[in-house]
Amino acid sequence: MNRESKVFSTILAFIVPAVIGVLYFIESNLHLDELSQITIFQNRSEMISEDISLRKAVLDRKLESINYERDSDDIHYVHPVKKEGWELIWQDEFEFKELNKDKWNVENWAAEKNNELQFYTPNNVVVEDGILNLLSKRESYNGREYTSGAIHSKDKFSFRYGKVEMRAKLPSGQGIFPAFWMMPNVDETWLPEIDIMEMLGHKPDEIWMVLHWLNDQGELTTISKMHKGNDYSKDFHTYSVEWSPTKISWFIDDVEKFSTDAFIPHVDMYLYLNTAVGGNWPGSPDETTIFPQIYEVDYVRVYQEERGNE
Repeated sequence: MNRESKVFSTILAFIVPAVIGVLYFIESNLHLDELSQITIFQNRSEMISEDISLRKAVLDRKLESINYERDSDDIHYVHPVKKEGWELIWQDEFEFKELNKDKWNVENWAAEKNNELQFYTPNNVVVEDGILNLLSKRESYNGREYTSGAIHSKDKFSFRYGKVEMRAKLPSGQGIFPAFWMMPNVDETWLPEIDIMEMLGHKPDEIWMVLHWLNDQGELTTISKMHKGNDYSKDFHTYSVEWSPTKISWFIDDVEKFSTDAFIPHVDMYLYLNTAVGGNWPGSPDETTIFPQIYEVDYVRVYQEERGNE
């Protein structure tokens, strides 16, 4: 081998390993970048998938309602704002893109009553297309396995005596517990309580109308009635009470279903809407429970008797 060949061989002996090392380093870093991008893509895909699933659930509910109305022989009601003998004093038609915080407070806490399982979060309160959606999901959040939505009007709106009406389509399923109720506008006080509407999700054709109070001995006292009707998760219906100094009456689709004068609250009360998950009365969700569940509210309106009619 001549001198030039030996020099060339020596150069190759040093350069080739160096080039291979550089190429390996570049390839390794490319793999790392690809893995990082794959991880980011997977995370974004999961977020997009969750959003698509939620929007699909909302769309399915709307299509279900349309099909139910098309196939149903039930009477469909007109819902004018004005009602004879009543003056509208407060309302929310949910016409904005987000909840009106001048009217409502949004819960952000782990429910600590009745052994309920949900954590109420603001993310589960969505206003879209003129409808308030309270979402209930199976997801881990701050130590709870479920999240849900709840709003109330404490210290923003309360009233004494009148008519309260909500038009809503209810969620359903084992362990799902939607409610529309009123409590005194006083801190850390929940009695007396007027439950305008409660429904156990595994019995969507039953609506409970309930009144709780403390008797003279300080004991919890309850009077209630259950109305059995349609599947109230399939369509929108109105739920209302008329509360006077002498009587409370409950209505579903403008038809009186229950009335009592056993006890009448004489305090200002505020509004509360929520969906509990699990608890002593409904029990826990099981393999039959479909998530997400959506409590859809078209409007909430409050009236008082017109002057001269009191």
